[in-house]
Amino acid sequence: NLLFLNFIHPDLPGLFSTNHINAVNGALWTLKIEVMFYLCVPLFVFMMRKFGRWQVLIGLYAASLCYRVLVEAWGATGSLIYQELLCQLPGQLVYFIAGAALYYNLDHFRLHWRWLLGLAILILLVRHQLPVSWVEPMALGVVVIYAACIFPWVVNVGKYGDFSYGIYIVHFPILQVLIQYGLFERSPVIAFITSNVLVLSISYLSWHFVEKRFLRKSSHYVKVNK
Repeated sequence: NLLFLNFIHPDLPGLFSTNHINAVNGALWTLKIEVMFYLCVPLFVFMMRKFGRWQVLIGLYAASLCYRVLVEAWGATGSLIYQELLCQLPGQLVYFIAGAALYYNLDHFRLHWRWLLGLAILILLVRHQLPVSWVEPMALGVVVIYAACIFPWVVNVGKYGDFSYGIYIVHFPILQVLIQYGLFERSPVIAFITSNVLVLSISYLSWHFVEKRFLRKSSHYVKVNK
């Protein structure tokens, strides 16, 4: 993890070896991407102020797409390492830029969200049949930004605490344990209910007894939950 290479060896000898996926916590590969995005933001803002916002956004989007095309071409040789490299920062940057571009133009998005959302869903539905992969990240960004910023019926679960990080951290190993002991094979419904109860309960405890205690008193997370 310190070297950002956890995607090469995410498992432990003998642990979850009979599961379809052997990783102990397969979600952790995104942590390094998130941290590297944070590190890149000041550089991106500097570039935008110097060269122009849209010039930089389009340039970074195109560069990330080129990386993805090259890696996919190399991956045709059959080596799994290329599929892993596709998930690293240069390839994932295209999604970050799509979200940034939409958020920079959120007011315009609010005015035209209906046809933009419809077009985005259409692109995602036909992406395997038509050559639209170059706009797929933007389509996904439209759906995500709509759900986060415009969708009118989002339940305000934040009043009970911020459980998002806890869910992210604990869901994968909990699912792996349940899969290991065959609960999903015996009863998918019971496994679904059990996994949700465990994940939400542990996330609740993690927020209130671990995470919140380490946040500054001035943090907006703490203020929201007072």
